[in-house]
Amino acid sequence: MFQTIEEQPVIATERMVLRPVRLSDAGLIGLYAGDIRVAESTSSIPHPLPPGATEAFVARAMNMSAAERIWVMDGTAHAMPEVLGVISLKQMDRDQSEIGYWVAPAFWNTGYASEAVQALIAANPLKNKAIFAQVFQDNPGSARVLTNCGFGYLGDAESFSVARNARVQTWTYLKKMS
Repeated sequence: MFQTIEEQPVIATERMVLRPVRLSDAGLIGLYAGDIRVAESTSSIPHPLPPGATEAFVARAMNMSAAERIWVMDGTAHAMPEVLGVISLKQMDRDQSEIGYWVAPAFWNTGYASEAVQALIAANPLKNKAIFAQVFQDNPGSARVLTNCGFGYLGDAESFSVARNARVQTWTYLKKMS
């Protein structure tokens, strides 16, 4: 199901592979992350993207000593683009992580996010006991991805969105791993 490349597994799904970020991904990541619809659905992507932001993200993603593991959703094996979106696990304490993901708007409502989340959970590459997630309350599609993948609702919270320059109400979720 997966193989190791530089300590980070490549995880195959039905329509894509989740693979480590490469330098050549910067163009498409910058194009998609620079879309205000993507930026405003995350807490950390600024809008507009400042010069060098994409390159800094790619460098951070390629740093194997970082606390966050980042994969590209790559559809090339199925005649789709090299970058459909990005998914990550940010290591926390006590064998827990926080999952984060975004999909390029051209591929919204296609099931790619659910497929990527399910594959990452099944592979459990960081050997987590639990995975947390939060989504903005004005993004019910992302909330459906989590509930469809077995995450349970924990409660309401809020998080700062860099693109919105504001605190945004969130729903928080948890998936206990077997």
